[in-house]
Amino acid sequence: MQNQTLAAPQRTPGRSRWLGLGAIALGVAMIIVDATIVNVAVPAIIDELHVNLTDAEWINSIYSLIFAALLITLGRLGDLRGRKRLYLFGLVLFVGSSMLAGIAPNGGTLIAARALQGIGAAAISPSTLSSLNTLFRGRERAIAFGIWGSIIGGMAALGPLIGGWLTTNLSWRWAFYINVPVGLIAFLGALRFVPESRDEHIRPGFDLPGIVLSIIGFGGLVFGLIEGERYGWWKPAEQFSLFGWQWPLSQISIVPVALTLGMLGLLCFTLVERRRARRNQVVLVDFALFRLRSFGWGNVTALIVSLGEFGLIFVLSLYLQGVRGYSAFATGVGLLPLALASFIAGPSAATLSQRFGARRVVSVGMFCEAIGLLLLGLLLSPTVSRLTLLPALAIYGIGVGFATAQLTSVILADVPVAASGQASGIQSTTRQVGAALGIALLGTLLSIGLRDGMRDRLAQIPGLSAQQQVAITRVIQRSAGQALGQLRQQPGTQPIVRAAEDAFTDAARRDAFVAAGFILAGFAASWLLPNTRPESERRAARQPAAATATEKP
Repeated sequence: MQNQTLAAPQRTPGRSRWLGLGAIALGVAMIIVDATIVNVAVPAIIDELHVNLTDAEWINSIYSLIFAALLITLGRLGDLRGRKRLYLFGLVLFVGSSMLAGIAPNGGTLIAARALQGIGAAAISPSTLSSLNTLFRGRERAIAFGIWGSIIGGMAALGPLIGGWLTTNLSWRWAFYINVPVGLIAFLGALRFVPESRDEHIRPGFDLPGIVLSIIGFGGLVFGLIEGERYGWWKPAEQFSLFGWQWPLSQISIVPVALTLGMLGLLCFTLVERRRARRNQVVLVDFALFRLRSFGWGNVTALIVSLGEFGLIFVLSLYLQGVRGYSAFATGVGLLPLALASFIAGPSAATLSQRFGARRVVSVGMFCEAIGLLLLGLLLSPTVSRLTLLPALAIYGIGVGFATAQLTSVILADVPVAASGQASGIQSTTRQVGAALGIALLGTLLSIGLRDGMRDRLAQIPGLSAQQQVAITRVIQRSAGQALGQLRQQPGTQPIVRAAEDAFTDAARRDAFVAAGFILAGFAASWLLPNTRPESERRAARQPAAATATEKP
């Protein structure tokens, strides 16, 4: 259920409604694109700022992590103070932090700018669905939500193409500068055509313990997954330091401590939220909502969709540039079938759901995603072409379009009106948590696969000492394979290059199969969603009742 209680909703007439939708769509497109636009720019960033694979993962993941951690909190602030006001604030912060990212002189500044972008995105996103509720009614609202869902699915895949063209023809910094004119247009459009709204019945106050524990929980998990290879999964492999402070223990790494802290944080978060709910206090997450089958299993499905999609794009972008030697733009073109298929499938999913039911469309989407990933894993090779990958990416894109476009309506179908604002924030948070965990998990698996594959293959090359093998492995691993371009230009390195290409291919193939496993789990979860009847069946059910009522004396 999408309707929300609005304070003095201002009805926007005629064409202005669609201009308001355009302003909202620009904001959504901008924050979704920025989750993936950096992927193809990573090699250029690594080369210019001299960052390693771990830093590159953080440049991607910190955005989604902060985005996810603050979505519900800032969404509640919008319900209290005004959604349009929050949306405009988010645009200003997002554009300002994009400028900071564009001028970043080092990896640390870029990571900090990406964190600020995450805050801006968390202010923009929760306002969009509520604002669409204000602008549209009836059938127009369904169309608007379909466009909103298609943007999420398609723009995530279109990001690499935009980022690739900008990186190849201008600079990776323009992947951030482009947000300035886009954000300005979205700001002016929202200022003029989007009405202000807020929830009159929302309880005042904030759940500070819930906010802190959720940030600790998700932050600890993502930090541990990303930094495991760098600092050691159990014993310290490298000294951790932050602002002059150094990790004091020599027998245990910070990574298992961070992972344990993250799991404890999420456990305490669950217990605290339930206790606050029993005491009728303000909660960040009402876990009673998860008792609704559509909401609970729908969020599980959304988590897995985001985990597979964003993690796959991150790994595949590195692979095409490192192993195949494609430019950033050529890599974006190679991923274009995914975006186009998603854009085409998204709008058609609404029509299919009217005929067959939303759950069936979501399940078909998940199945297509799994088939696409399995096919991709089978096709990857050091000599694979973009044309060869086209069918796999297209099938995967169709799945993303089907699943993403309908998941929002399925998740919120049975949510009470009074809780729809919080439910919208939770489902958006679920998507962003999936994106952050997907990059962290698949990035870590890629790093481990590169290390192990290089170690085994270099040991078979005669004339390489153990020290040389370790040094070469470290260079390939920490550069995420992007050092291959330089190795190819040096004489006598062909055996090393072939070893690195084979190791990267095996690691990327394994990532594709793991992602397919997650998607298949999501496919199974989608069958636990309630089987909402198609509109045609509902009309047929209403017609006999109407006829009976007419026949009564």
